[in-house]
Amino acid sequence: MSPYTRYSQRRRDAVTGYLFLTPWLIGLVAITLGPILASLYLAFTDYSLLRPPEWVGLANFQEMLSDRRLHKSLLVTFQYVFISVPLQLLMALGLAIVLNKGIRGLGFYRSVFYLPSLLAGSVSIAILWRQIFGQEGLVNDVLAKVGIEGQSWVAHPDFALGTLILLNGWTFGAPMVIFLAGLRQIPASYYEAAAVDGAGRWTTFAHITLPLLTPIIFFNLVLQVIGAFQSFTQAFVVSGGTGGPADSTLLYTLYLYDEGFGSFHMGYASAMAWVLLAIIAALTAINFLFAKRWVFYGDE
Repeated sequence: MSPYTRYSQRRRDAVTGYLFLTPWLIGLVAITLGPILASLYLAFTDYSLLRPPEWVGLANFQEMLSDRRLHKSLLVTFQYVFISVPLQLLMALGLAIVLNKGIRGLGFYRSVFYLPSLLAGSVSIAILWRQIFGQEGLVNDVLAKVGIEGQSWVAHPDFALGTLILLNGWTFGAPMVIFLAGLRQIPASYYEAAAVDGAGRWTTFAHITLPLLTPIIFFNLVLQVIGAFQSFTQAFVVSGGTGGPADSTLLYTLYLYDEGFGSFHMGYASAMAWVLLAIIAALTAINFLFAKRWVFYGDE
């Protein structure tokens, strides 16, 4: 086969490949890249959805410095992320360790415990959660059995955010499956050697299981932090779209939605979206930076 023939064949293969990729490329430009660039432009405009955008430069970002409700939403969001994500990962790791013992029907239990991750972002589960922690909900029914008078937990500023944290912690299914896969990759010979040396259960966990799982923990941590910052449905449904009571459940995404589609401050909402992107990117970079100190890989 001549070089020209080989070149022609490679060119035809490349054209065929791009033809198959055309639907995805169109979706990338029209559905993803286009709106991203549009929101970047709108972040520097005053746009109310009802009239053409007007260029205002950095005015939207300057307004954020004095927006007390935005500051409150950031505080609520950081509390939500930094409490719910560790809780979620602890529950996922603990359950993965239990399931890794080789119990019967592992596939069934794995599927059952994975379901919350699929359902928790739905409106129906959020409504159910609001009912469970309401004045006449299941939680108060249980407390009444032991003589404790409950209250509407979702309507109390001190406890409303806690119900959302519990809901996010309940979605441990996805990281649990990943932890379980990681546990199954640890060679049994390590545990056998530790048993011969007389190592106890906690010593084995601290010096074998945990270090070898650190790449999996890091992977889950990055994914769940990003996902937690994007939480919206639960707070919207539980608070009735207001972020109440007293803005105690006003997640950043909920405030962004309210500014963009409630108050028609789409330019300001676009600027908020890019600030959120910057926060997530900064925290992800910090995670990668500190990962060098506590994540151990097999070739190290």
